[in-house]
Amino acid sequence: MLDLLLPQRCLLCAQPGAQVCLACSETLPRLVRPLCERCGAPTAWPVRRCAECAGRRLAFDEARAAVAYNAGVQKLVAAWKERGLRRLASWAAQIVAGSLQRPDADCLTFIPGDPERRLERGHHAAERLARDLALAWQLPLEPLLTRSRGSPRQRGLTQTERRRNVADAFTAHGAIPARIALVDDVYTTGATTNAAASALRRGGAKRVQVVTFARTIRVR
Repeated sequence: MLDLLLPQRCLLCAQPGAQVCLACSETLPRLVRPLCERCGAPTAWPVRRCAECAGRRLAFDEARAAVAYNAGVQKLVAAWKERGLRRLASWAAQIVAGSLQRPDADCLTFIPGDPERRLERGHHAAERLARDLALAWQLPLEPLLTRSRGSPRQRGLTQTERRRNVADAFTAHGAIPARIALVDDVYTTGATTNAAASALRRGGAKRVQVVTFARTIRVR
């Protein structure tokens, strides 16, 4: 009924139809090999560690994202997270499942949201994405992490500030499986996913794979 009263248009090209039309979905900037084996950044040739993650102590074994976080993708993520267009989670999960291999994991889990921001938005993007990916990949979904403290928004912070902002921000609980796929919406510097992976490691995880819809690409 709502679609009849307010016809839906593609968020990118404004054509009537789906929230993201097929043509715009197909032109998303997919991340393809060669990639850094560890953090998933695009590279000129295959490397085990790239300039972005070399020298960092990373708790996750590898990170992979479906698309680059360009201006168009940023617009979609903002609509998904800030404007409450929750159906974009299912669309994003289809993009991820169609772009990435099914994780070699015992279960999926997700970065828990800040309680205040979750109350403000009425939903949590990473959790919604993880639920749809669990269905697509036929993997169990387990809420293994909680926020042990609140933290200011990461937006606008430097890499060092981001790491400090989320240090010890997560706690793992329950029976922690050996192999876990950790889901978030966007990989920016890896600070949040690394802090969450550290908590999972402390809880007993042996291998943590990070899966995100989008990833920031740094131009050097």
